[in-house]
Amino acid sequence: MGISAKDQKLAWRLNLSKDEGFKVLFFGISAFWELLCVLLYAFVFPKLPIVKYYRSKAASEGSQTVAADLAAAGVRKQNTEVEEDPKHLDRLSNKQLILQNIDYALDLYLIYVLTLSIFPGFLSEDTGSHGSGTWYVLVLIAMYNIWDLVGRYTPLIKCIHITSRKGLMVAILSRFLFIPAFYFTAKYGDQGYMIMLTSLLGITNGHLTVCVMTEAPKGYKGPEQNALGNLLVLFLIAGLFSGVTLDWLWLIGKGW
Repeated sequence: MGISAKDQKLAWRLNLSKDEGFKVLFFGISAFWELLCVLLYAFVFPKLPIVKYYRSKAASEGSQTVAADLAAAGVRKQNTEVEEDPKHLDRLSNKQLILQNIDYALDLYLIYVLTLSIFPGFLSEDTGSHGSGTWYVLVLIAMYNIWDLVGRYTPLIKCIHITSRKGLMVAILSRFLFIPAFYFTAKYGDQGYMIMLTSLLGITNGHLTVCVMTEAPKGYKGPEQNALGNLLVLFLIAGLFSGVTLDWLWLIGKGW
């Protein structure tokens, strides 16, 4: 979705952003993509075999929250095992889950605090003066989106998929070196270094997010995995909000 939006933005630049008709077309295409995503999630996603499999698996392990999803997908399953064994419904509480996985929760929070404190605010406002003019910011944001997408798939390569909890924390904390790196590159570096840094920011964001989200639920039953996933997303959103809030710190010393 991010790449699609950026393609439209680049097309806008190419096609004369002063043309009012093209502006309407730009927003129309954006709205169409948003609506398409909603419809796909509502009507196509629940019917995918892999989605049915995991939802059925969660239901067989006692999850009550997937019943409506299974019904919407046309799956009817009598869960006699759960009815015969009430212990099957037992699961860890949300408090127990978060205490056991507080490092994963902090991982996600820190990933997005760092990313959103740089992207897109700093890249849009404080990248220095270059020959590319206003195109420069668009290229940087496009590179971030492309490499973030690539990073979502790099964990499929087993040799670089981080499974160690300590390894994940070290990798995530090391990303904070991006802050001085971006600062000094904007001040003294050229366009090539900034594009490289932005690409690294994107690929590490995607890669580490997937590593955390795939490792954290391992070893839990379906209902616990669902609950843990919701808790982790809560920390992810908190990281997004904190990162956007901290983005203004780049303005210190620039008239503030």
